Amino acid sequence: MSPAHAAQPPRILIVGGGYAGLYTALRVLKKLRGDEATVTVVDPRSYMTYLPFLPEAAGGNVADRNLVAPLRTTLKKAEVVTGHVVAVDHTRKTATIVPPAGDEYELGFDHLVVATGSVSRTFPIPGLAQHGIGLKTVEEAVSLRNHVLWQLDKADSTTDPEARRKALTFVFVGGGFAGVEAVGEIEDMCRDAAKNYRNIGREDMRFILVEAANRILPEMGPDLGVWTKKKLEERGVEVYLNTSMESCTDQQVLLKNGVETPASTIVWTAGVKPSPLLTGFGLPLGPRGHIDTAATLQVQGFDYVWSAGDNAQVPDLAVGDGAWCPPNAQHAYRQAKVLGDNIVARLRGRRQKEYKHANLGAVASIGLHKGVVIMFGKIKLKGLPAWWFHRLYHGAMMPTVNRKVRVFLDWILAVFLRRETVGLPEMAHPRDAFIDAALPVPQLRRAERGNGLSLVTGDDHSGGVSTTP
Repeated sequence: MSPAHAAQPPRILIVGGGYAGLYTALRVLKKLRGDEATVTVVDPRSYMTYLPFLPEAAGGNVADRNLVAPLRTTLKKAEVVTGHVVAVDHTRKTATIVPPAGDEYELGFDHLVVATGSVSRTFPIPGLAQHGIGLKTVEEAVSLRNHVLWQLDKADSTTDPEARRKALTFVFVGGGFAGVEAVGEIEDMCRDAAKNYRNIGREDMRFILVEAANRILPEMGPDLGVWTKKKLEERGVEVYLNTSMESCTDQQVLLKNGVETPASTIVWTAGVKPSPLLTGFGLPLGPRGHIDTAATLQVQGFDYVWSAGDNAQVPDLAVGDGAWCPPNAQHAYRQAKVLGDNIVARLRGRRQKEYKHANLGAVASIGLHKGVVIMFGKIKLKGLPAWWFHRLYHGAMMPTVNRKVRVFLDWILAVFLRRETVGLPEMAHPRDAFIDAALPVPQLRRAERGNGLSLVTGDDHSGGVSTTP
């Protein structure tokens, strides 16, 4: 007898603690009776990140800890395992788990939910891996904020015009929700921050948004996309459509349309792709690497494997044959509910339901007090009303009451207090000061992150003398 079948009660193994994984676990736990089954969630992070708030976190409008939901406190009735699932043996119904410490091991299951989510979709562009900054995790959002504010510090402290130009040029690649919201939030933050500097102003900064398609925010429709483009351009953002980034070697950005500029900040938000871990799961994949999933959210050819969210290719029954549900939070949240219900129904020998959900619309913020909304394909909002709706919608969708309250408190405090524009670039290398102090002999070290030269001496109790070239 396999470990899975020997397990009493049956185990539901959920791979991934993101939007789809978390809400599937919550739904199953809500429906289960007593010890009808156990739920195990495996994820390399111990928390779920509310991705729509990443641009606001990068702009300093939401505290980073308030946009994550800790898995262990949110799923108190489930077993939470920190680690990676790297392989699945369907014959024995076991998953191989690699924990952050110790040896890998196998865990049996009766039902498997694959919700590994997505990663940034990149291309072999020269310099991108070395200089690009993603916006798929809370760590990236906080790092981007600190990086941008550090560029303002550098520009204010130097008299070198080329160094200033490079530090004050911000390039965003990708005109979808993430790219448009990010450039809007960061431009707003830099505009506020510039008031605190003597030697730089908003007119010294250059913001560039690059999109390969012929419009931005395609989910919003052409008119709202045009309106958003106009509003960004009124704020001094250069928006280039039908173009792409050819290279960014040595932070020298070259666009396909011939525009070339040095830029210390290159933000990549040009789409996502399924997690590459899926290749080791032995499941049927679609042409773009998504798991081939039926409308019941069961993986094609398996009656005990399920999938939802960004890594799943789910038929969009509301649109028709050949259509697939787009990878967004709206679908992941609603798919998770159906998936959870279907697993419980399967345990009890009942029929599974098909997932069918018409798109309710889309919301986007393009900075403080500015936004666009489309609902039911007809109702459209712009400017301040859209921004308020954006905040109310995402605030309500934020997991757990604890996090909802904290996010709304952040916003309430922002009404009365000025935005904090203090960057903490050293957070990326928190041990550098201690390492400098602990070095036994005088050394001259150049920090790889570009923060300048650090002259370190063995008897320098201040931890070193730093100079910015």
